Amino acid sequence: MSLDQIELPASEDVFNAAQNIAGMVHQTPLLSSRQLNELTGANLWFKCEHLQKVGAFKARGAANALSLLPEGVDEVATHSSGNHGAALAWAAAERGIPCTVVIPENAPKAKRIAVKGYGAKIVTSGPSLGDRESTLAKVLEETGAHEVPSYDDKRIIAGQGTVALEVLQQSREQGIAPDVIVAPVGGGGLLAGVGLTISALAPDILVIGAEPAAADDAHRSLRGGVHITTQQPNTIADGLRTTLGGRNYAVIERTVRDIVTVSEAGIVNAMRLLWTRTKQLVEPSAAVGFAAVIEHNARFRNKNVVVVLTGGNMDLDKVGPMLSSEEN
Repeated sequence: MSLDQIELPASEDVFNAAQNIAGMVHQTPLLSSRQLNELTGANLWFKCEHLQKVGAFKARGAANALSLLPEGVDEVATHSSGNHGAALAWAAAERGIPCTVVIPENAPKAKRIAVKGYGAKIVTSGPSLGDRESTLAKVLEETGAHEVPSYDDKRIIAGQGTVALEVLQQSREQGIAPDVIVAPVGGGGLLAGVGLTISALAPDILVIGAEPAAADDAHRSLRGGVHITTQQPNTIADGLRTTLGGRNYAVIERTVRDIVTVSEAGIVNAMRLLWTRTKQLVEPSAAVGFAAVIEHNARFRNKNVVVVLTGGNMDLDKVGPMLSSEEN
């Protein structure tokens, strides 16, 4: 199906999603750090989605998707490197229906444990997107479950867009006038949802995506004007190893100003700074937005910048080595 035939979400879908998930998810805080402001020369606020249900923004999309299940659906399934899988498992448990999650063999142990902890059945696949998709296809055929994609889905995009609704509300309450919102991009559900929301309600605010240079299909797609559908990611940011979805690309290309890339060393450095200066334990994918502010500093200096911290699920045995590794 070509992009012009795909049914896209509208801003109304985000507003409806906010009603659908009210009372199910947290309103996460918007925090600042004087030290990091001085370091970057920007006025930074961090939208703390690592403090969300299941430890990631993914709870929003999953909760919205399950509130909109077709009549008669009594089982769901997905493939995920971890956070969406945990979110869907949680939302399915809240609804009282079975859930199966296909997880790649190289997913972090912490994320696998979280999925199992919420009661989902785990099926292991090979590491590539193709492996995940083919394994899920078998699961769907065997179980008759309804697929809830991790990002390329109207319901998911709309749910993730509620992050931006909260940012706008909290900004008004705190007297903040954001110039820029920075969000990581992997499959693109969050960035598309933020772009959709901001373009409708606050079009003067620039939306910038951030992506590992080692998994830069979204960057190349937006800069080149052609949706790139294959890549071979090799990044510490496991949540961003997915390929940009078709719906997501279609929304992003008309609502997002730019997507910048960051180095692996930059991701680790940003994560370390967040841990040590703000005491917020975020995972590598969540640090990518802040890494963009550091590595592309001229774009953000002297501006009011909101950075979305997307999740906080990682193997704790990796924290010590990252903290003690050489500063970059």
